[in-house]
Amino acid sequence: MKILVSAKRVSDPNAKLAISGDGKWVEGDVEYVMNYFCENAIECALALAEEHGDVETVALGIGDSDETGRFVRQGALARGIDRGIVVSADEGTIDSDLIARVYQKIVEKESPDLVLIGKQSVDGDSNQVGQLLAEYLDWPQATFASKVELKGDQVEVTREVDGGLEVVSLSLPCVITADLRLNEPRFASLAGIMKAKKKPLDEYELDDLDLGDAAPKVRIAKMTTPSGRKSGVLVKDVDDLVAKLRGEARVI
Repeated sequence: MKILVSAKRVSDPNAKLAISGDGKWVEGDVEYVMNYFCENAIECALALAEEHGDVETVALGIGDSDETGRFVRQGALARGIDRGIVVSADEGTIDSDLIARVYQKIVEKESPDLVLIGKQSVDGDSNQVGQLLAEYLDWPQATFASKVELKGDQVEVTREVDGGLEVVSLSLPCVITADLRLNEPRFASLAGIMKAKKKPLDEYELDDLDLGDAAPKVRIAKMTTPSGRKSGVLVKDVDDLVAKLRGEARVI
């Protein structure tokens, strides 16, 4: 069995980002981390491999070749993933649809039985790649997974839904997107970090994947820094509060 898993780097959500002068992207020394949901997908792939044996795990990263390759090694291979793939692409222009198309081509090359993807990236928060990929492959899918169990040629997935949980059974091959409640990602051990340096890491350019006329469908028109929060004011009494809510805030 083979599992393909996502390994996307994202800008640190706790870092303060500077918008470029043209408003198209961020500039300066951007701090990056492994996407939190991808960490859950990686841990799920490792747990399934440990439980069932005879499972090859492959991590896919898309973006700047050098930095993405480093994150695939440190965030996936060092944790125990068998090998990695990096597809070089401009992270400032590539969109969810083109990423799904790249995954489709890698799936055609690798023929995995299961694709595990973080349900969304914490920078764009689009939550689209897994669903688009399942459509392009014509594979069954289960999103927002909080539990994944292999049962023969079926996968039983517990999904987070509004108001509770839903359990679905899918035939292999299939696409599953990981939620944060799926597991607690492990840390990379020192031995894992050393082994990761020697694990295979294949590199592709977009032109190598025969994407045809596939191109980004979404472009960034403009990015702006959120305005600061206004300071609060003290009110004299309830009547003053009601007057401000009605006259200034216009919420009542």
